[in-house]
Amino acid sequence: MNVKTDTKERFTVITPQEAGLSVNMTEELRNLLLPYLQKDIPHIVLKMEAVTSINEDAIGEIAELQQQFYAANASFVICCLQPDVLKSFEKLDFFDVMNITPSESEAWDIVQMEEIERELLGDE
Repeated sequence: MNVKTDTKERFTVITPQEAGLSVNMTEELRNLLLPYLQKDIPHIVLKMEAVTSINEDAIGEIAELQQQFYAANASFVICCLQPDVLKSFEKLDFFDVMNITPSESEAWDIVQMEEIERELLGDE
């Protein structure tokens, strides 16, 4: 799977360069992303602007991957979904349980808010 990686100060933006995302490709994505959980800055923004189609199994895999990140106290935000891909997420009722934003800057905001929340909850 061809992806573009952009490392920021507090997170990494991963942008798949494929137009279609299948369950086989999400396995490659999983193998690429899970090692980030061992890094100093494990937070991921998955920027899906180039993806124009996705199958249902791939959506399930991404949802599971996101849950693994949250279980490890790391952020995982999806942004820039194309209209057909967004409809697929909504059809499967994953839109309401996942962190999905329209833009990359809103994804940044969520990562920062979650980081503050983890710091505040860690002090209790």
